[in-house]
Amino acid sequence: MAQLERTLSSEQFQASERRRDFLRFIVEETLAGRGSRLKGYTIAVEVFGRDDSFDPQTDPVVRLEARRLRRDLDGYYVSAGRNDAVLISMPKGSYVPRFEWQEGTQPSGAGSAGSDPPLDEGATVEPASGTAPRRKMPALGLLSAGLGIVLAIGAALSWLLITPADEPPARSAAFEPAIVVTSFTTLDAAEDSRRLAEGIQQELIGSLMKFPGFRVYVSPTASTVQANGGIELARKLGVAYVVTGSVTTTAEQIHVASQLVEAETGRVLWTEGTDAPLAPATFAQVLRDLSGDIATALGQPYGIVANDLRLRAETPSVSSMQSYICVLRAYGYRRSFSKTEFQPVFDCLREAVRRDPGYSDAWAMLGWLHLDAGRYEFTGLDELPAQYNSAFSAASRAVALEPQNPLALKALSSINHYMGHYDEAERLARQAVALNPHDPDALAQLGWRLAVRGKFEEGIALLNHAIDRSARPPGWYYHLIAVSHCLNHDYEQMLHFAKLSAVDGSAVSYALLAIANGELGKAQEAQRALAAMSKFEPLARDPAVYFRRHGAIDQIVDALMSGLEKARKTASSG
Repeated sequence: MAQLERTLSSEQFQASERRRDFLRFIVEETLAGRGSRLKGYTIAVEVFGRDDSFDPQTDPVVRLEARRLRRDLDGYYVSAGRNDAVLISMPKGSYVPRFEWQEGTQPSGAGSAGSDPPLDEGATVEPASGTAPRRKMPALGLLSAGLGIVLAIGAALSWLLITPADEPPARSAAFEPAIVVTSFTTLDAAEDSRRLAEGIQQELIGSLMKFPGFRVYVSPTASTVQANGGIELARKLGVAYVVTGSVTTTAEQIHVASQLVEAETGRVLWTEGTDAPLAPATFAQVLRDLSGDIATALGQPYGIVANDLRLRAETPSVSSMQSYICVLRAYGYRRSFSKTEFQPVFDCLREAVRRDPGYSDAWAMLGWLHLDAGRYEFTGLDELPAQYNSAFSAASRAVALEPQNPLALKALSSINHYMGHYDEAERLARQAVALNPHDPDALAQLGWRLAVRGKFEEGIALLNHAIDRSARPPGWYYHLIAVSHCLNHDYEQMLHFAKLSAVDGSAVSYALLAIANGELGKAQEAQRALAAMSKFEPLARDPAVYFRRHGAIDQIVDALMSGLEKARKTASSG
């Protein structure tokens, strides 16, 4: 209770009065042995004055205030509370607080009454909520003070606990991959190198946390700067990956080298060096750009970590992350939208949301696959309206579980687009980009949605930016770029981008290839592309209806239909 009073009395604890009441209530109930009754309904009635008719599905007050309280606690423990002996936290997916000794403050003797006793390394603790045992994680020192960017650290840490709790079991962070970000080393004695090394770690943490699907830890002290220190920490925590790096500056240039290391084996999975101009006026922007580039390479849906996990999906260390692996499989499927891959991935996601009903990412992907079942007629044309409705329900649930989850917002945006709600689709897509401007998929989703509705200037720029930031861009990233060249009668460029899109083997890619080859008088190539396109019955049956199903404006549909007619004539002449 002493730690509770210390926290509540601090001016650095920014919580509102009702969030202070919220914290006091959950701490007192837990210490009184009543942690099992800390559900959304109980808190709504006891703390927020709701009556017996309270419904957490229609009134999110507890979830929203819990998320804010987690941020309040994070802010306190990186400022006034950084040296407090006891850390009070509220883990994701639960309203039951956790009490831990901060590193370096735990007494050598047994714990005092009401606190957790000292734990041997590797011991487990039974959570008060009655959930499965989890490994007791030591407080990570809550970053080092004195970097001069406490507010940035607090903002970054808020992402660690952003998942709202709800009555169903929330997704467990134990079943998602995790990364330790070490302090970057300096290879010279320059003050600029030191400042950049200190800042880039924090910016990188913030950038990585914007990618949903994995956890981020930091080295507990500023002295843990070498790669082996981060690897040792990762092994203790059971974390799979470690990011290390170094910084060198000259009078005019910054060089940052970064690596991703597999903690278990020490194997280097990825390395990259980046140069940037050194100018005091742009120092902060350089930090953001460099960290954003590293975070994009590691965290994007088709990035280094996701690809490594897909390759190792059957190994014991990864196969335990069943629900997360289902989401990765869905990303893989969404590169080509192959009908043969659809059903196994769909079944995997349905099992994932049954097993982990609080897992927003799985609900989002399930919504997307229901959408695919309708728009690609995987379950028949008659099922299209029902599949769209199921898609909307699943994606809406994903957003309700995590309103700031970019993946959930992207899925709901896509489904709104196909239901004809174009303004709402654009709004949600812009929200996803605002939450994570480093995510190439978010950029491509917005760019595609804008371009297909005729907003080519902004849409094509976003698609090109997404391609530049992608490790292996899916074929559909190129479709609207090829279409824009078609509208400008630049068929050589259209053919170039149509060929790039054909990596996915989709019917639309073959249609674009047929049109470009037809306009260029390449009869055999046009004939082959038309033959490949004809194997996809929904497009071959009525191309104009199919293009309009995707929300294409009349200008696009008319140009593509004219192009297909020209392709048929060219093919028949050969």
